[in-house]
Amino acid sequence: QVQLVESGGGLVQPGGSLRLSCAASGFTFSSYAMSWYRQAPGKERELVAQITSAGGSTNYADSVKGRFTISRDNAKNTVYLQMNSLKPEDTALYRCYGQNYYLGRNYWGQGTQVTVSS
Repeated sequence: QVQLVESGGGLVQPGGSLRLSCAASGFTFSSYAMSWYRQAPGKERELVAQITSAGGSTNYADSVKGRFTISRDNAKNTVYLQMNSLKPEDTALYRCYGQNYYLGRNYWGQGTQVTVSS
């Protein structure tokens, strides 16, 4: 059974930090590119960050560059999103996404809520 389980969300003050984790099971994690997406109420889903299967390349939305860092540990089947200097506009449901382009398979997690507020 394929699972992507996010954790680490919560309520944080502006300027604070959070580290999100996404634990994968049921598929060969190391062969999947992983991404973090977010969606705020009334807004479209936004790609936040991507990392290749081996972790050698990353990509970020302009809105989070310099503040967020995506990383992965293939030995632990986990992808992370370190979020620093958080802003109220970062408030959203954050979901992880795994994709294997060659197999044509992709998986979504259920998400973890991040709220940035004083």
